[in-house]
Amino acid sequence: MVFTTIQFWAAFIAFLFLFALLRRAKRELLMLYVIAASLAFFYLSNRWLMLLLPATALVSWVLTEWMSAMKGAGRKAMLFLIVALDLLPLFFFKYGHPLSELMSQMLTTNFSLPSIALPIGISFYTFQAISYTVDVYRRDFCPGATFLEYLLYLSFFPLLLAGPITRAGTFFPQIRRENVVSERLLYMGLWLVILGIVKKAVVADYIAQYNDWIFSAPDAYSGFECLMGLLGFTMQIYLDFSGYSDLSIGIAAMMGIRLRENFLFPYRSRNLTEFWHRWHISLSTWFRDYLYIPLGGNRHGILCTCISLLVTMTAAGIWHGSTLMFLLWGALHGIGLAIHKLFQPILRGIRDNWLTISVSRIITLCFVVICWALFRSPDIETARQLFSAIFTRMDLGYVKPFYEARCTWCILLASSLLSLFVGERLYRYAEAKFIHWPWLMKLLAFLFVVQMVIELHSSDIQPFLYFRF
Repeated sequence: MVFTTIQFWAAFIAFLFLFALLRRAKRELLMLYVIAASLAFFYLSNRWLMLLLPATALVSWVLTEWMSAMKGAGRKAMLFLIVALDLLPLFFFKYGHPLSELMSQMLTTNFSLPSIALPIGISFYTFQAISYTVDVYRRDFCPGATFLEYLLYLSFFPLLLAGPITRAGTFFPQIRRENVVSERLLYMGLWLVILGIVKKAVVADYIAQYNDWIFSAPDAYSGFECLMGLLGFTMQIYLDFSGYSDLSIGIAAMMGIRLRENFLFPYRSRNLTEFWHRWHISLSTWFRDYLYIPLGGNRHGILCTCISLLVTMTAAGIWHGSTLMFLLWGALHGIGLAIHKLFQPILRGIRDNWLTISVSRIITLCFVVICWALFRSPDIETARQLFSAIFTRMDLGYVKPFYEARCTWCILLASSLLSLFVGERLYRYAEAKFIHWPWLMKLLAFLFVVQMVIELHSSDIQPFLYFRF
């Protein structure tokens, strides 16, 4: 069950009704209700693999409580043990089968672990568990959370599918105070839900169909068609990820939990460092705080900084998937960040004006787009065919027939590309105006978005949507 289905929203409205009735009840009763709903949501996604989540929570919480009372070398040894135990299920489900196949090929044996479905959300709740333990170890967060609070922290269903990864210092203070959902927070949540549905269910899911054709056989298409597929995926992955984040943050806001933004106009970045301050912020800051800084960060000279960047981004690539393409994607971003760090003294001497800002944004976006080609391609050969088509078979004679054949697709892609020119100030203005609209206008806006989803899902690409789901 995902956030863009009618079934989810019917269940969520029923959940929210009882949630509102229980707000004045004992805090423990409200937490039990949300945990039960979260585990039920998790069960619908993972069936009995959902038991892995409460098991992880119990082991991690008990050992972290023990660690908090320890001193000296034993405290650090316990930290490493907890992190290793947290990572073990993730390593087994995500990397166990590919690694066993690789070892089987290297040793010419027939041994291979069975391929097991990856539990949805395991990467996100694992990283939240690790961040809690490390924060307690560093004394950035005081221990003392009850097991009920900790289980709610790991299982909170708005965060299960795709984050954002939430720190203990953000989550626990909010669940410990009296649950009061202000009118502004409720309407901000509705704004984010509508925005997330538009991004994910209206635009991303529609343009994904053509992108899938291109990346499945780029050699069968012209250079212009391949370029459109690459641009389409660039917007698809942003709208998909940020759309789910908007939905998660919006649903949590309707429950009185204020989460931090996860995407902040990343394609407007003037350099790669700024891009990673704006893209999937909860993940990039997690890798910064729990891997990059412990590796040395920028405290031990430029060479150490560049190595730390390369290791961190390669690890981020591997976190996304166990294939060579994800590793290359992460390593390429690490190299790009290291180069930007090396040339910072020169870049600081360049004065900011409309020309330098525009050029730097274009260069950054082109680098990111090239990296997305590696991220999406199933193998090196597919990426090679894609770039070969773009650079050797480009024919602008395809522009007119392409538009005539895929008019709606082109309009959606052009609209999403034009949205890159929308600044944060204009976005905040639109959000504030929506919050102050009469409730009838908010309802009409929501119904309009629902109608857009219905119209696009009943278009001529409907068979591919059935295949996708």
